[in-house]
Amino acid sequence: MNILVTGAAGFIGSHLCEQLLMNEQNTLIGIDTFIGPTPKALKHANLQNLLNHPRFKFLNENLMTADLTQILQDVAIIYHLAGIPGVRSSWGTDFDPYVTNNILATQRLLEAAKNKPLQKFIYASTSSVYGEQQGKVSEHSYLTPLSPYGITKLTGEYLCTVYRKSFNMPIVTTRFFTVYGPRQRPDMAFHRFIVQILKEEPITLFGDGNQSRDFTYVSDCVAGLSMILNKDNLIGQTINIGGKERATVNRTLSIIEKFTGKKATIQYLATLKGEPKHTWADITKAQNLLGYAPKVTLNEGIAKEIEYIRKIYHL
Repeated sequence: MNILVTGAAGFIGSHLCEQLLMNEQNTLIGIDTFIGPTPKALKHANLQNLLNHPRFKFLNENLMTADLTQILQDVAIIYHLAGIPGVRSSWGTDFDPYVTNNILATQRLLEAAKNKPLQKFIYASTSSVYGEQQGKVSEHSYLTPLSPYGITKLTGEYLCTVYRKSFNMPIVTTRFFTVYGPRQRPDMAFHRFIVQILKEEPITLFGDGNQSRDFTYVSDCVAGLSMILNKDNLIGQTINIGGKERATVNRTLSIIEKFTGKKATIQYLATLKGEPKHTWADITKAQNLLGYAPKVTLNEGIAKEIEYIRKIYHL
């Protein structure tokens, strides 16, 4: 099966490509233009297990300028993970790249794919579309993004819906909940915390640390994504991809301290605008439709991310 993965050099995208290539029937095209908060050197490192694979072809191209008609020839499945991530940097004049890469690029890809004989177009969205909610959040919850970033991802969802209804495109939407693990972006909390603790630098913590997240280990996330490939009756569905356990930021810091053997020095700052106090995924639909069952505990996942960060920073 010929599969296109956009954002293939990214955190989740690179793991997804590796997972999909485990099936010898799959041939992949990965596309990435090396933008966003992750340094190019780390993105290149993310690709190291892929570039020499005989069933993987990498394109260093921008979705806004690439010849998508040519790229999509013979492609049966699209995983659209490319975009600009992050809540904090989506305010003010920094919003422009979010519009270009999360909305316009998505529309351009949909337009190029609308008359192709696709089997599935899987759009990667985010729990940020839910905003502040109480308790477990199902896919039918009212959507009230708190940040410009969340708005751009929700706009992408709406674009997918319009193209599905107007052109019968086989859209499946997934919403990720705080994915972490090896190759996580440097601007994300675990990555920052681990580096700062290992270097014995003060940690910058926005809020009191009692905010909680549904943490999803990256291998669980990509397992859920790959399950979509061969499942029927998914077109038009929106599916939460959450983790095995939920925890406060303070608890995650104590776990990092335990595995590094170092004590964190914490500088508390005001809560950031655009960040919900709590997230908690209802993954019932993913369990029923995909057979999804996250396996990696927070202790196991953080230990693996610490190992990765020690390696790449030589700490």
